[in-house]
Parts: sequence; C-alpha cells; structure tokens
Amino acid sequence: MNVRRLIPTAAVAGAVALGLTALSACSSSDAAEGGGDGKLDVVASFYPMQFLAEEIGGTHVSVTTLTKPGAEPHDLELSPRQIGGLGDADYILFLKGVQPAVDDAVAQAGVKNTVDAAKLTTLESHGSEVDGHGHEAGEEHGGEEHGHEDTGLDPHIWLDPVKYAEVAAGVGKSLEKADPGNAADYRKNTDTLVTELKSLDTAYRTGLKDAATRTFITTHSAFGYLAERYGLTQEGIAGIDPEAEPSPARIDEIHTAAEKSRATTVFFETLASDRTARTLAKDLGLKTAVLDPLEGITDKSAGADYIEVMKSNLTALQKALGAK
Repeated sequence: MNVRRLIPTAAVAGAVALGLTALSACSSSDAAEGGGDGKLDVVASFYPMQFLAEEIGGTHVSVTTLTKPGAEPHDLELSPRQIGGLGDADYILFLKGVQPAVDDAVAQAGVKNTVDAAKLTTLESHGSEVDGHGHEAGEEHGGEEHGHEDTGLDPHIWLDPVKYAEVAAGVGKSLEKADPGNAADYRKNTDTLVTELKSLDTAYRTGLKDAATRTFITTHSAFGYLAERYGLTQEGIAGIDPEAEPSPARIDEIHTAAEKSRATTVFFETLASDRTARTLAKDLGLKTAVLDPLEGITDKSAGADYIEVMKSNLTALQKALGAK
C-alpha cells in the first residue's frame, strides 16, 4: 500500500477530537448517523464488509461504508467527520490490516460492538510477496509503516468462499449479540448466505478441476487464498499493493514463470491502473482480462454484488486456464 498516504496515529487522534465537534450529518459514504428508525447503525470499512453486514443484517440494519464506490481501499484517507462519526455507530465491521487509517480510527472510536473480521478466521502467509519496492513482505523498510505487509499475513480472506463463510458465521453471531431482539432473523440470514457461499465453493472446485495450466498472472497479489483453495498458483506482478511498480527483477521472474507454466492471460482489475499488465502482456504475447479482487463495486464491475462478481471471476479463470 502507498505508505505516503498512511495517517499516523497521532494525526488520527487529533482528527477524532476535531470530528467529535463536527456536525453529526454524514454523506452516504460517511460513518453512520445515529438514526431514530430503530435500525442498528452499522459502519463497514469497505465493500466485502458492507456486503456481509447488508446480507446478514437485512431490514434490521442501516449500513454505511467508509470507502466510496470506485475508491482504492488500501489508500483510503478518512475525513475528520468520518472519524468523529465512528463513535456514534452501534456496530463497526472492519478487516484489520487492509486500511491502516481505518484501523487507527476504529481503535480511537471505542464502540462496544466492534468486530475485526480477521479474528473470525485464520489468516495465512502466501509466500514471499514483493511489495513493489524490491522488498519482501515483512522486511523492514527504513522504519516506514507498511500495514499488513509487516505481518507477512495476507488479509484478502473474502476471495476464498470458505473463509468468507467462516467470517459470515462470526458476523452473524456478533449481530445476534449486539441486537438480541432480532437474533432469529440474523441467524436465518447467516444460514442463507453461508449456503450461497458453499455453493460458490462447489462451483469453483468443479469449474477449475480440469485445467490446461494452473498458473495465473495478476497485477494485484490478492488471490493467494483462492489459489491455495483450488490448487492454483498466483503470480503477482506487483505484490500486495495494486498501485506499486514492480522491480525489473520481478518482471524477469514473471517472464520465466509465464513461459514455464504456459500461461495465456495477464489479469488486471477495475480499481487500479492496467498499464503494467497491458505492457507485460504485450511483451509476452499474452491476452489480458479482468480478475476482480472485489474491493469495491462500480458500474464497471462484472456483477451487481459479491456473488455475481465471484461467478464472473470463475468464468474468467476457466477461460484463461483452459478449464473444461
């Protein structure tokens, strides 16, 4: 992620103090307002958390997200109003390690019903990812903060339907605790979503079972969990940060991997520049296509929600990998 954009903890604390004196009215992308409609005011950090809150909360919640549609979530900056408004939320759902500015603001907010999705499943490391600066993930970079790159753990759990289902189950239980009067509905909605995610997992297992190659190239190394789940190999051009420039050494590695694996396609995404992917594909004589890391939904997305886009991703992978 772009370290130049990270907000120091001291700055966040100052913004909290300023935000608490701001007007409580927020835009649709701001922290939730305290409502009088009887609904649970839920603040989600970015789309994968928003989807869970909306699907499980149903008609009993009012969900707002800190990340506007089309914004690159890794580089999110919060306004003082957003930070201050977090303290008015009934329930906060975020994923620690994706958005440092959110992590700091949530810690300052002190909301009782705060849920870190990273604690609802097991995070894993997916090899030595390069962060675009020539460093391995977890390596110290001159004292600079690098969020989840420092931990060596991959936060992109939502791209694995099985892990996402584990998170969904945990979110459901936490909503039951936060709003026990509607516990039965939360439980029902959770069961429905988990069933959908299990069906999605089956579709991926079946659809990717027979493939001519099992290696795919992508600009953003977001698909480690998905690759591991379905026996694939992810070759990320620029590592965790979708905006980072790959080193010459990494480009050489991608060239070698593409030739050995008979890869056919270089994938790019909708929320980040496709320049590097297109240049590499041209050099290698490969095709380009979209593989969406589902960090946000826009009118360019190949589907209206998580389930639809994941199905579109499966189709794209099947075509690129020569799956029958």
